[in-house]
Amino acid sequence: MKIIVPIKQVPESSNVKMDPETGTVIRAGVETVVNPLDLYALEAALRLKEQHGGTVTVISMGPPQAMKALNEAVAMGCDEAALISDRKFGGADTHATSYTLSQAIRGVGAYDLVIAGERATDGDTAQVGPGIAAWLDIPLATYVSKIGALEQGRIRVERLVEEGYQLLSVPLPCLLTVVKAVAVPRLPTLKGKIRSKDLQIPVLNTETMQLNPEYLGLAGSPTKVVNISTPKVTRGGRTVSAQDDVSLKAAVDELVALLEKKGVLP
Repeated sequence: MKIIVPIKQVPESSNVKMDPETGTVIRAGVETVVNPLDLYALEAALRLKEQHGGTVTVISMGPPQAMKALNEAVAMGCDEAALISDRKFGGADTHATSYTLSQAIRGVGAYDLVIAGERATDGDTAQVGPGIAAWLDIPLATYVSKIGALEQGRIRVERLVEEGYQLLSVPLPCLLTVVKAVAVPRLPTLKGKIRSKDLQIPVLNTETMQLNPEYLGLAGSPTKVVNISTPKVTRGGRTVSAQDDVSLKAAVDELVALLEKKGVLP
């Protein structure tokens, strides 16, 4: 069984900053981590590999420093990895990103399953996984909370929906986006870390991939951020401190008067 897991390197939640001119996330000089929700996809893939055999290939689209995320995935137990990196990919929205990732997956060759995290913590759109499935023209199941048996070229999954759970039998090859309930991510092992240092991870770019330039990067993105603003919270208020019975009564009277003035009390 050949499984492919697309992952993303994202800024730590406290370090997310936006470029006001381009409307894209500033990644240079910012501490980054593997997108936390992608770790659940990695764990789900590794468990399927342990149950049914095969390989897990992890791919990531990003700047050269995204190699760190791939090394961590290999240290967890993934067999192969590839970095998709080119300045022409910069500023891509979810449409352009899913196109580029889908073409990288096509380049891998035959595969049985693509497993992605539910969403990325920096963009929070949950669109890239379904976008990849659309470009590849394969079946899709989102918000998968449990992966069940493989039978006759199909995989059984439990999908989280508002009313509870939905049981599906999805034909292979297909793409699944998973939620946290699917598995608890393992930690990288020492053996895995040693292997990740020795593994030669290829870098794919516009010269090595067959890509339509109309769908690449910021220029090929149909959606663009036209304005960024920081919400300003302005609240006028007055603090009333009650130190004794007299001041307590005065504070309560003042509060009641304020609520009546605003029409909150009948």
